[in-house]
Amino acid sequence: MTEPLRPTVDHPAAGEPPAGIDHDTGMVRAVSRWQIVGLSINDVIGSGIYLLPASTALLLGPASLWAVLLAGVAVGLLVLCYAQAGSYYDDAGGSYLYARDAFGDFIGFEVGWMTWLTRVASAAALGSGLALAVSKFWAPAGEGLGWTAVVVGSLAFLTFINVVGVRTAARTGVVLVLAKLVPLLFFIAVGAFFVDWSQAVAMGAPPTDKLGEGALLLLYAYAGFENTPAAAGEFRNPRRDVPFALITMIVVVTLIYVAVQVVAQGTVPDLASSRSPLADAAETFAGPAGALLLTLGAAVSILGSNSNTMLFGPRYLYALSADGYGPAALSRVHPRYRTPTIAIIVTGVLSTLLVLGQQFGGSGVSQAFANLALLSVVARLCSYIGTAASLLVLQKRYRDRPNALSLPGGPLIPVLALLVSLALVASAGVGNLVAAAVAIAVGAVIYLMRRRPAASHR
Repeated sequence: MTEPLRPTVDHPAAGEPPAGIDHDTGMVRAVSRWQIVGLSINDVIGSGIYLLPASTALLLGPASLWAVLLAGVAVGLLVLCYAQAGSYYDDAGGSYLYARDAFGDFIGFEVGWMTWLTRVASAAALGSGLALAVSKFWAPAGEGLGWTAVVVGSLAFLTFINVVGVRTAARTGVVLVLAKLVPLLFFIAVGAFFVDWSQAVAMGAPPTDKLGEGALLLLYAYAGFENTPAAAGEFRNPRRDVPFALITMIVVVTLIYVAVQVVAQGTVPDLASSRSPLADAAETFAGPAGALLLTLGAAVSILGSNSNTMLFGPRYLYALSADGYGPAALSRVHPRYRTPTIAIIVTGVLSTLLVLGQQFGGSGVSQAFANLALLSVVARLCSYIGTAASLLVLQKRYRDRPNALSLPGGPLIPVLALLVSLALVASAGVGNLVAAAVAIAVGAVIYLMRRRPAASHR
């Protein structure tokens, strides 16, 4: 297997890089443990939670609450895989890095390529979802120039924030996660006093013909955790802090999702037909002001998730370029901001073009959001499968590495996580699987065009 290329680094003209700079990459290790926790939560709690109660009620009926809880447990298996793999590495790349180390360059590249495409599709979906959320209190955002202004403006703003420094991006992400949690905690704390518990915890078998669609929906709601290790090269102590952040995140998120589902089911009689379930539920116990708070919360929540997407997504592109895939400029680190500036800009531009193409290609705003969200889910499964399978190899290779996370049962958790991922693949539609296969084929062509390693290696 060929050695990875050393990233291209522009150091200041005079003197050594300042303290805190990673001399191998030129990026600054600035993100602390609790900032990583905040970023992890921010990446998962996005648009999904504001649509989840009604969508699960429509697809899974009286089994909705228990499906949300079971999904948290199932996704927890995948989270544990990322936590253990993250405890082995200090470098950027996440799923790409794990698959490359375990299975070689080609498999690693395909996993990294699909994971980056996931980020592009996700950023596009969230940009469209933000416009939908804003249209609830500013009608022009629902179509035409207003929609375009929100989508393009938000993606441009987040691209700029991430270009000017990882510290700025991390602080922005933490502020946004705090802002998004306030409406949800209000919803849970106040709504709990108005819940009809017989309605909230009703049990029953879900419709069997909707199980696959429901599973993919729940995956979308819980997804995003896989991005946390992507920026490990800019974390202060990634081998210690990434596992802590991921495990803390899945516990917090599952508790919030279950509590939100309980309140929504227990306060809205015809939940399945609601187009804005949390706002409708809040209006029943807190009036128009409560509905407005949750509507604003949805917009902030989506913006926060997309902030993380624009933070973590370009790090996959950076890692791929650093190993010789694509133009060397994509792994160039800005001498002042210490960020992979070109990778960030390319990701932002492609996400913008993708969402504009969906909209002006005739999909319509709502359908564009749905198409992009489902595309991101199917592509994301490649990352999950790659990481779970890689861990079966990495556990043996690094079993004696000091301070690495040790999972109970050895290979049991990654095997279960792999089975969950494969079952979700089987739930996807034929069209989405064909699109994923085309993306993998395009990736194979790009792989063959790899730049050869230089004389100096990392």
